[in-house]
Amino acid sequence: QVQLVESGGGLVQAGGSLRLSCAASGNIFSIRVMAWYRQAPGKQRELVASISPSGSTTYVASVKGRFTISRDNAKNSVYLQMNSLKPDDTAVYYCHVYYFMDYWGAGTLVTVSS
Repeated sequence: QVQLVESGGGLVQAGGSLRLSCAASGNIFSIRVMAWYRQAPGKQRELVASISPSGSTTYVASVKGRFTISRDNAKNSVYLQMNSLKPDDTAVYYCHVYYFMDYWGAGTLVTVSS
């Protein structure tokens, strides 16, 4: 069984920064791709960034150059550093891993005010 717990969301003004954290339980963290998704009100959930066990990363175009995903395999944790935040970044952010099935955290709300 895998459990994911996100933290670090909150309210920030446009141009500000936040750092999201996701702590994973289980013994599969170091061998799996980890990802951050987000879902804004009235919109579909979208992949924001992913990171492989070796550290290769991918980003959705709208966050490239502003967001950085990283991981600490020793701490079973993945992070999302979000800089230059925009109101369009407002969403619930979810940590995700696939291991025979999709596992999701409960989500953490990020609100960016203009």
